[in-house]
Amino acid sequence: MTSDQVALGVLHPGSMGAAVAACAVSAGSRVLWCLAGRSAATANRAEQAGLEPVAELPELLERADVVLSLCPPAAAENVAREVAGHGFAGVYVEGNAIGPNRVRRIAALVGRTARAVVDGAVIGSPPVGGKHAKLFLSGPPAATALVTDLFADTAVSTPVLGEEVGQASALKVSYTAYQKASRVLAALSYGLAQHHGVEQALLDVAGKRQGSYLVETDYIAKTAARAWRWAPEMEEAADTLRAADLPDEVLRAVADTLQRWTVAKDDGGLSVDSALRLLRVPE
Repeated sequence: MTSDQVALGVLHPGSMGAAVAACAVSAGSRVLWCLAGRSAATANRAEQAGLEPVAELPELLERADVVLSLCPPAAAENVAREVAGHGFAGVYVEGNAIGPNRVRRIAALVGRTARAVVDGAVIGSPPVGGKHAKLFLSGPPAATALVTDLFADTAVSTPVLGEEVGQASALKVSYTAYQKASRVLAALSYGLAQHHGVEQALLDVAGKRQGSYLVETDYIAKTAARAWRWAPEMEEAADTLRAADLPDEVLRAVADTLQRWTVAKDDGGLSVDSALRLLRVPE
């Protein structure tokens, strides 16, 4: 099959999912999404991305050759269970930020009826406005090749890591553990320096280090606004560390810190000072 012969179903088009799906549309694929239970904001994103709405999930699963699941990590297994319950027979791409063990459980569940299950991991910003993202893949070669064709010559590249389901998710969790924990640590460091009136000196020192998150103070507010998604990802990463016989305490603490910010969910107008106030431990 070529991309113009393959129908892709996306569950559920958030900011990343809609942007990734739009790339498949630009490559000539027909991309479906399910209206049932989704918000007006989701509907607007899907429309802007050029996605074709269907009323109910069974219709999407009947018409789609490939289904890509991109949802909050906590919902990944419930979404997969629902898909499996309808007997989906195509290729299922588990693209959520979850650990290898959970991906393998999902593969066993959906794989009872699906043609194949592919492990996917999106790394990068939503591919819009000249930005690019990578959708790392692992799984059966024929299935990963089909997914690669969907995004040929778009802002989404699809490196294949191997044939083992779990490899892509392991990469995602490994990257997430460092990248997102570093953002939280940078916020705490800046907050501590600000408390003592030495924040500018901290920035001057950090500025001499190439690529230091410490100088990106505007990102503190962005981290706070995304904390509702990042906290579960850190718990997932901590679980994966434990399964690898590595200490998980650091990432548990990062998750606890992120929980303080969940009240700022998707708050694009949050200031750095407001974000830091939310971190203060009540006396």
